[in-house]
Amino acid sequence: MKQKTKLLADRLVDVISQWPGVECISLNEASLGDTLDPYFALILDVFHAGPIPAPEDRENAFARSGSPDSGNISAFESSNQGKKDRFLAEDLPVRIEFKSTARIEELVSFADTKQDSLWFIKDSGTYGFYRLAQGKVIFSRSGWIDRIRERLSCADGKFWNQIREMNQSRMEHFLNDLGAALYQSDNFFYLMSSSGFVKYACLTLFCINRRFEPSHRAYYNQVIALPVLPEGFAAQFESFLNGGADFPADRRYSLAQLIARGIVSLGM
Repeated sequence: MKQKTKLLADRLVDVISQWPGVECISLNEASLGDTLDPYFALILDVFHAGPIPAPEDRENAFARSGSPDSGNISAFESSNQGKKDRFLAEDLPVRIEFKSTARIEELVSFADTKQDSLWFIKDSGTYGFYRLAQGKVIFSRSGWIDRIRERLSCADGKFWNQIREMNQSRMEHFLNDLGAALYQSDNFFYLMSSSGFVKYACLTLFCINRRFEPSHRAYYNQVIALPVLPEGFAAQFESFLNGGADFPADRRYSLAQLIARGIVSLGM
């Protein structure tokens, strides 16, 4: 992490950790890169068991926290019923997400004690679990986050099989759409179906490897590094993604079929 980013993160944590309801603060991996990277943002997940200040009070608290020469915050906005703050601080983009520990407990229960209700997260997926498990903890009041991570680490085969079935079914659905779009020469639907196929092929492979899904930006690098992949997957996937204008649509569809067959054939 860049020194400027660390100083700003420390400054914000000093403010947030003073609020009695805050249980844990973690740093998202997007905060670890170069500040010149267009993907960079300082992202904090704030887990709270009690009430937190109103958005206008948070804005004032963040603004007061800096030294006179550090620069004020600007472009402050709060969205999603006041649960997400966005602003600029010292010219760096900041995003702070406030998450109820009760809601997190309910979410994690789908991974261990309420697996019959996994369909509740079929649209949101396991990215929430990824952030819980992978975020860098920079404040913890009581060890709550350690207990949450222990529960997530114990997710069993039933959980992963059910999540795999959901994602694999969607992969096959988009593969069928890809074939239909090719037959109809529907370029727009072909592009949309290609995107859906890529997403759910990756998600299925994450499940097979018992990995929670990362942010979309990290899909490619993480999926090709998984220990369990179909034979030849990396080369096939690269060709599907970067075949170029000279790569016919029917060949790309055939390649998608080959990728899908390889994924379906994998055990857990």
